[in-house]
Amino acid sequence: MRLRISVALLFVTLPLAGAVKRGAVKLGAGKNAAKTATATATASMPLFRWENFTTANGLPDNHVFVVLVDGGRVWAGTENGLALFEGGKWKVFTPKDGLAHRAVLSLAVDKSTGDLWVGTMGGLSHISAGRIDTYTQLNSGLSNDVVYGVGVQGDFVWTATAAGASRLNTRTGEWSLYNERNTPMAEIWTYAVSTGSDKVYYAVWGSGVLEYTIATGRWKDYTDPDGENELVLFKDQGLIHKITTSVSYVDNTLWAATYFGDSHYDGRSWHNFMAKDSGLPSNFTNQVKGLDARRAWFCTDKGLAYYDSVNWAVYRPALDTGKPEMYVRDAGGKITPVSVETAPAHNYILGIDLQGDDVWVATAKGLSHGIRQK
Repeated sequence: MRLRISVALLFVTLPLAGAVKRGAVKLGAGKNAAKTATATATASMPLFRWENFTTANGLPDNHVFVVLVDGGRVWAGTENGLALFEGGKWKVFTPKDGLAHRAVLSLAVDKSTGDLWVGTMGGLSHISAGRIDTYTQLNSGLSNDVVYGVGVQGDFVWTATAAGASRLNTRTGEWSLYNERNTPMAEIWTYAVSTGSDKVYYAVWGSGVLEYTIATGRWKDYTDPDGENELVLFKDQGLIHKITTSVSYVDNTLWAATYFGDSHYDGRSWHNFMAKDSGLPSNFTNQVKGLDARRAWFCTDKGLAYYDSVNWAVYRPALDTGKPEMYVRDAGGKITPVSVETAPAHNYILGIDLQGDDVWVATAKGLSHGIRQK
């Protein structure tokens, strides 16, 4: 009996030992694969050398709301005027020059004419051939003088204001107003606008995202299926939150930013991002800028984030020490620091635009130029 038991145990034990050994080999291979994936993710992320501009070198104010790249020219909307950086020099426009208001909140360029449209706290200004004309509630059909967003779509200029949306036909001078009376807006505080050849999207504070189809002239709304609930009960089933701050429409894809996370919509399905399950440094997002259907930049209160559809990179001054910091989060959730010597001027990021491989970033304490190194 003892012999039989011993033999039985021997035959049982040997296969188990072999399985353990084979498992160990697989586990080791898994670790190596993970290391390779992490190294690949880190190497694929853009690396920048940052140059920062403040009032010390020509910026009219360190609080920069928005930045816009127009070829070799860079426009910055600040709390104390509109700044143009060209040929290594700054030029500043203020109400003394005809600007509607000193606080510049939004910018858009008409690529067909080169004209600049400037949304301010006191109206919409149009800069063309050195001349500045201003539209307000008193002299035009502008919905409200606080213009949070502006976008150009063909002959039309769309604005997002504190009292709804408005559209100017630049050929006829006719204005169209959009608010709770003729759109699905529950609130009329429109915060941003993104224009495309077929659709226009609005971020509406408290009403989610509004979509306008140019061919039909019809509006459609996208809201948070959780309603008022700030807990995500239905992940990836709709817009992550109705307090929207920014929209970016590119390649038939919508990117939407909120103060509670971000969303991606390809026309069929939603995908949401939160700091707890992605590489976002914070759920509090001021602006999102989609590069295409898969990649985007996120401007948060805790740094600038880049997403390549799989991996994430974050650029900022470290929150605890203020020293330059960059780190990469791969698809498996592993975070890897990257040694850098420079960082954006501040971790509170309000806006971004691209100039070739470089990026320009609006922050709460200066304008930053990220010069691509690899």
